[in-house]
Amino acid sequence: MKCPYCGYEDDRVIDSRPTEEGAAIRRRRECSKCLRRYTTYEKVESVPLMVIKKDKTRQPFNREKIINGLLRACEKRPVSIDDVEKLVNEIESQLYNSLQREVTTKDIGEMVMMKLKNLDEVAYVRFASVYRQFKDINTFMDELRKLLNEK
Repeated sequence: MKCPYCGYEDDRVIDSRPTEEGAAIRRRRECSKCLRRYTTYEKVESVPLMVIKKDKTRQPFNREKIINGLLRACEKRPVSIDDVEKLVNEIESQLYNSLQREVTTKDIGEMVMMKLKNLDEVAYVRFASVYRQFKDINTFMDELRKLLNEK
């Protein structure tokens, strides 16, 4: 670390402690040349996850959009908010743990549907009807047949 006072590049750490609820480390340092003290902060560098929409525009990942879609699909169903939160946490974790920095809305939608199918089949069909934009009753029935055949 370069001393902010004299520019010398050798120092020693006098004290280290976590800050921001463990999200950063505060370090007190002392320059080996001028003996002045200064504080530095060390944080994990976070690169935002970008979502590629159908129209090819990009925007930062927003977990609230998934939560809102799931809450609509699970309305009046025996699915708790904790279940929805857990599902979204799993998806978000899976997205951030993949080494990709960009993901398509199609990939996110498929992940949601796969997890929602195991949680509540009616909510799954509701979500799929909006996500896959069913044009008529036949496409809706095709999805129901697939669901029944999997059982």
